[in-house]
Amino acid sequence: MPVDATIRGELHDELVRAMQKVPELAGRALTLTPLSGGITNRNFRVEAAGTAERWVIRLAGNDTHLLGISREVEHAATVAAAGVGVGPEVTAFIRPEGYLVTRFIVGTPVSDEAVHRPDTLRRVGDSLRRIHDGPAIPGLFIPLRIVEAYRALALARGVSIPAAYDAAAAVGRRIEMACLASPLELRPCHNDLLNANFIDDGSRIRIIDWEYAGMGDPFFDLGNFSINHELIADEDAILLEAYEGEVRQERLARLTLMRIVSDFREAMWGVLQQGISTLDIDFAAYAAAGFDRLLRNAAEPRFERALAEVGGA
Repeated sequence: MPVDATIRGELHDELVRAMQKVPELAGRALTLTPLSGGITNRNFRVEAAGTAERWVIRLAGNDTHLLGISREVEHAATVAAAGVGVGPEVTAFIRPEGYLVTRFIVGTPVSDEAVHRPDTLRRVGDSLRRIHDGPAIPGLFIPLRIVEAYRALALARGVSIPAAYDAAAAVGRRIEMACLASPLELRPCHNDLLNANFIDDGSRIRIIDWEYAGMGDPFFDLGNFSINHELIADEDAILLEAYEGEVRQERLARLTLMRIVSDFREAMWGVLQQGISTLDIDFAAYAAAGFDRLLRNAAEPRFERALAEVGGA
């Protein structure tokens, strides 16, 4: 069988054996090509002799369960996202290996520059609304509980918790109290909205990589997208109007608070990775940058206004 040079040997043989369980691929000569992007997983494009169709097979990284990732939940979330026209179509979930096989989405990446265009923001808002209005999925994503779990797991692995954690946790408690005064129904959420996970298929912004998906606050998705791409206030308003059909101040304030919660979770993800990852990445610097931005944004008057608007809504 043709084999990409970078995946010869045991990994290739293992993948080929696993894909024999997929009726559409069984018995065909397969070509596997590594796809770029991703830190905790490996993805390969799969081409099969005798058909122009292409697939993607996804392999979990080591110890990703410690990051709160369930491959069963990822599978269910991807199926749900495909059902509303946003996620990739799921071809197979190979057990017991936990390999997810999806159709390859033909489209173009969404660049950092394109993310800030009003038309892109509106299309992202539309895709998120479709997801949040879709069927429930198994699993929960409660970010402030997740950061506490990351802290405990990091400590158990000998990782020093940054001094900024206590200040960030105090900010998190204030946000949690404000949101408890104005609770929202849990919705299916993606929770890792980097533009590397977006594909423009020509008509819709498609979203891949559902490993952190779970039922949660839909405004975490909006805030996560906003802070990951450093949207300005006017861009947040465009996104929210596309998502809800209007811009209400208390909802914009909730998005503002979730930008900070997103950075807290991301910073602690970087802390935990110091204890589990074997990759040559400076996760300490990554975490420090997240804490710095979090505390900087929490010191702005905009944060205090947002707390008051959400807590009094």
